[in-house]
Amino acid sequence: MTTLLTDTGTTPAADPDFWQQLLVWLRDAGFSLLIVAALVVGGILTAWVLKFVIRHVVNRVVSGAKNKANVDDTQALDRSPLAAMRLVQRTRTLGSILQNIVNVTIVIVVTLLVINYLAPTALGSFALLSAAVGAGLGFGAQNIVKDVLNGIFIVAEDQVGIGDVVDLGLATGIVEYVSVRITHVRDVNGTLWYVRNGEITRIGNMSQGWSRVIIDLAVPTHADIEEVETAMLAAAKTLVKDPKWRTRILEEPEVWGLEAITGEALVIRLVIKTRSNAKDDVARELRMRLKHAMDELGLSLPQMASIMLTGLEGAQRVRGANPPRTRPTPVAATPAKGVWKPKKTSKPRADDAPAGDDAGTSK
Repeated sequence: MTTLLTDTGTTPAADPDFWQQLLVWLRDAGFSLLIVAALVVGGILTAWVLKFVIRHVVNRVVSGAKNKANVDDTQALDRSPLAAMRLVQRTRTLGSILQNIVNVTIVIVVTLLVINYLAPTALGSFALLSAAVGAGLGFGAQNIVKDVLNGIFIVAEDQVGIGDVVDLGLATGIVEYVSVRITHVRDVNGTLWYVRNGEITRIGNMSQGWSRVIIDLAVPTHADIEEVETAMLAAAKTLVKDPKWRTRILEEPEVWGLEAITGEALVIRLVIKTRSNAKDDVARELRMRLKHAMDELGLSLPQMASIMLTGLEGAQRVRGANPPRTRPTPVAATPAKGVWKPKKTSKPRADDAPAGDDAGTSK
C-alpha cells in the first residue's frame, strides 16, 4: 500500500509564541535602553548643574576681586596688591579641580549604575578588576597622586601665589605659575624652575605680611658709638619722613646697638620694618643714606670681608629670639669645705739688709 503525498499549496502557520517572545524581548530591551539613557542623561544634567554652580561661584569671586582693585581684566591685577591676584588664581585653580572631581565622580557612578542594572552578577567581578587596576595605578602613579594632593593643599591654604618671592629649598625666586601638580619659579638669573609639588617639604614666602631690613654697619674701632648710632637713626628717620618712601615703611627704625667687635671694626645694627614687596628698595636707599651720614662724620668704612656675620649671629637673627646657649651656675656664698690657699711669702727688700752687712759696708 502506497501513500501519495500531494502539495496543497499552503504554508505552515507561524508559532505565536515566537512573536510573543520577540515582543517581550523588545519591550524589555527598550525599557532597559530607556533606563540606561535616563541614567546617562541624569548624570549629564547633574554634571552640568554642578559645573554651572562652580563656575558661577568662581566668577563671583573673580569679579569681586576685580571690582575692589578697580580694574577690568585679571591681567591688570598684577599692578594691584598681590592678595587680589592670589585670590583669583586660587579660586580658578580650585574651581577647575572641583569640576574635574565632579566629572570623574559622575562618570564612575553612572557607569556602575548601568553595569548593575544590565548585569547585576558582573558587578562583583568588575569590583575585583577595579581593585586590581586601582592597586596597580596606586603603586605606579603614587608620585602623581602625591603631587596633586600637595598642590591642592598649597593652593587652598594660600601658601604661595603668583608674584610671590619664595624659597622652596629646590629653587628660590618669583612664582610665575601655580597648579595642582607643578609650580613654576624663576630665579634672579632668569632660569625657570619646574618644581613638583610633591617634592616641596618647606616653603619660605618672603612676600606675605611684612619684611624687616637689617643693616649691619661697620665703623672703625676709634669711632664714638653713641655718635654713630645717633647719626644712623637720624638718617633712617629722614628716609621715613620722605614722601616717596614713607608708604613702604610700616614702623619707626630702631638701632639694636653694637652687634659685633673685631680687631678692625665695630658692627652696629639698624633695623626697619617695611612692606614685604619693598624690602630690597628700602634697603638700598637706606644704605646710601647711611654712607652719606658716615661721610659727614669723617669715618671711613673698613673692609667687609673681615667682619661678615654668619650663623646665629648673622643678619637673620631677631633680637630676643635666641635663648642663652649656656645656663649660668650660681656661686655659693659660703663654701662647704675649706679652700686651700698658698701661704704668702714676702721677698726681702733692699732696705731690709742684715745689720752686719751694713756695718761691714760702713767700714
